[in-house]
Amino acid sequence: MSLLITVLIILVGIEHLGIMVLEIWGRPEFQAQAFGMPLEFVRQAAAQTALANQGIYNGMLGGTLLASQWLLNGQARLTTSALLLIFVIIVAIFGSLTVKRSIFWLQGMPSIVTLIVLLMIIA
Repeated sequence: MSLLITVLIILVGIEHLGIMVLEIWGRPEFQAQAFGMPLEFVRQAAAQTALANQGIYNGMLGGTLLASQWLLNGQARLTTSALLLIFVIIVAIFGSLTVKRSIFWLQGMPSIVTLIVLLMIIA
């Protein structure tokens, strides 16, 4: 796989680890601003639990994207990377429809660009 696609995938993975950090350990003020939610809501224990749960999912996506670049080779690496990028795109679309539109641009667009580059390399 080319260096360009590897770098793009690593950047998407790092982005999702950063989102995990925000969702699990971020200050409620930052979480409220980032996700367009009322601060009073974000400060609730149930909201913090839900955000942490989302954070685990984002962390697992990011970590798996990163790990796949070192643990897999050949077709397995390409297929796994493509599937994970598709998962991220679906999650970004859902998040943009249910939480905040900018999620699509911040999470989805880098993944779409990366997937397009990956598909161009495969073809």
